Amino acid sequence: MKVAVVGATGMVGEVMLKVLAERNFPITELIPVASERSVGKTITYKGTDYSVVGLETAVSMKPEIALFSAGGDTSVEWAPKFAEAGTTVVDNSSAWRMDPTKKLVVPEINANVLTKEDKIIANPNCSTIQLVMALNPLHEKYNMKRVVVSTYQSVSGTGVKAVRQLENEIAGVEGEMAYPYPIGRNALPHCDVFLDNGYTKEEMKLAREPQKIMGDRTFSISATAVRIPTAGGHSESVNVEFENDFDLADVRQLLSSTPGVIVQDDLENNSYPMPIYAHDKDEVFVGRIRRDETQPNTLNMWIVADNLRKGAATNTIQIAEYLVENNLV
Repeated sequence: MKVAVVGATGMVGEVMLKVLAERNFPITELIPVASERSVGKTITYKGTDYSVVGLETAVSMKPEIALFSAGGDTSVEWAPKFAEAGTTVVDNSSAWRMDPTKKLVVPEINANVLTKEDKIIANPNCSTIQLVMALNPLHEKYNMKRVVVSTYQSVSGTGVKAVRQLENEIAGVEGEMAYPYPIGRNALPHCDVFLDNGYTKEEMKLAREPQKIMGDRTFSISATAVRIPTAGGHSESVNVEFENDFDLADVRQLLSSTPGVIVQDDLENNSYPMPIYAHDKDEVFVGRIRRDETQPNTLNMWIVADNLRKGAATNTIQIAEYLVENNLV
């Protein structure tokens, strides 16, 4: 299989290459793609060197699959060109997520919506993926009414410039700023741009994407997204009100039996999800599972995942794996 990785020299692109190798994805020819300034650079994949090519060259090479992580503007312009050439695009930007003609997929939840006709497939927002991985099995059993989520998101979600800002601040070095304020020893209630309703784009992604993925608009989500000075891994404090009551032991058992979810909830031994534990792992970790004692049928939990892996690269590749396994490319 001929596979293009668009944005191969970027932060998520590099993780995509790592995950493709780890999962032994069936590649016969790898096409690393990046912007013009990176064309001609060399990347190494499974011990072999590959030369980075530009987008136009990559389209002409007609890969079966193109994994995109190059930003929304690039996706809007180039994903349709790949699709017209017969390539199936799995796009990691926000460009196509809420397009009613495009599927938004977390494989463990809704891969079955995919068909051969889907030539541009959207990968959800990183914070959304870990959220729905925990919410979906609970919704199926107890019927969610309302979710309130507060996120604690790492600087890697912004990109390499933000990681450098944090590293510079720790080292006491002045450098380029990704944020309007210092991020070290700070917390910014500001992920993405502010909208007219006072929420950020990130917060509205968390409100809308789960409904599309789960194929259900009967529940509502309110979100506050915060950037914190961790290098990798997003955390979420989640409060869920259900139509039906639940037993905490049943909730833990249900989550424990959900593929891709690990319950880490042993308070006697101070065991709970943390970014440092989720680093470089593909699972979504859930802990601090407890009743909200202020109102009926309401649950609190804490969800953590590696935003560059399950939140981005791994989920993208899992979609590609499903396409290959089901002869959809």
